[in-house]
Amino acid sequence: MSATPHRSRPGAFGPDSFQLLLLRRMADFQPGLAEAARLRLGATLAEQREANRRWQAMGRSPGSRGALARYRSVLGPPESAGPRRIGDLECEALLWPVPLWPELRFEVLAGPDGAVWNEWLVRAPGARGPALETDADLLPWSATVDEVARAFAPVRPMEGTAPTRWRLAFTASGRALVAEFTYGLLQRVQPAGEAGS
Repeated sequence: MSATPHRSRPGAFGPDSFQLLLLRRMADFQPGLAEAARLRLGATLAEQREANRRWQAMGRSPGSRGALARYRSVLGPPESAGPRRIGDLECEALLWPVPLWPELRFEVLAGPDGAVWNEWLVRAPGARGPALETDADLLPWSATVDEVARAFAPVRPMEGTAPTRWRLAFTASGRALVAEFTYGLLQRVQPAGEAGS
């Protein structure tokens, strides 16, 4: 049974505030898309800045309960949670709906001690992903890290330029490219020579 995303109470940091946080990071690459999404949420730039400030403060608070507890308190009960094996390691995969992107879920992978190993957007179970055949199909916000990695294998993971960013190097249509992601969602694709080291 799937959980219904709960709306943020006025003044509370909830799902709407969390989506503003995601958009603030994505605006570095796609300011137009991020602004349009912010307006769909009915939020001002000041509210978005405040959401970012509060999220940072929650993480630095002396009484902070850890990243996983923070996600649970902000997003509510996960839509689903279950064991996941990554190589020889066991972890728990928790998924939350993200109303701005109904076909995606926010996934948190947590170790046995509750430490968060990874946090990003993934395709919702059962949702159909994009058809990725050439680099022309790689539109902003159209695909996740896993989808691009599968479609254009082999890929080479590269260090992101910030903690919430990932990069993949690959070849498509005979060109060396680098795809950049924020919170696991594709933001842009550039020729490898223009994407930096």
